[in-house]
Amino acid sequence: MEKKILLVACTLGFLAIIFGAFGAHALKKTLTIEQLNSFETGVKYQMYHALFLLFIGVTQIITLKEKTVVFYLTLTGVLLFSGSIYALTTNGLTGIKSKLIGPITPIGGLLLILSWGYLFYVILTKK
Repeated sequence: MEKKILLVACTLGFLAIIFGAFGAHALKKTLTIEQLNSFETGVKYQMYHALFLLFIGVTQIITLKEKTVVFYLTLTGVLLFSGSIYALTTNGLTGIKSKLIGPITPIGGLLLILSWGYLFYVILTKK
């Protein structure tokens, strides 16, 4: 499981760099400043959580079962949070309906909060 976590972390980091460059260069001419800022927020949170998963993958303070819970909360959270932000900010280019995507962003954010909260609880209750 640790290898899977590390590979996903590397993939998320790799893609965050690509999306960041894409936003800064290719989308600069087509999106508003507000849309670019939102897109960048998605990239930042994706990268933060790629680094978080790197930590989870190598830490020995939590069990494999606990790592698995944090991993799935984080991965699902990133996909929903950052993914929905990418879709919302580029909906003018892609034609994706924002009414369908909008409610997904806070669900993703909640999952990210839960992943950190669960890790906090697990570490706090360790003897």
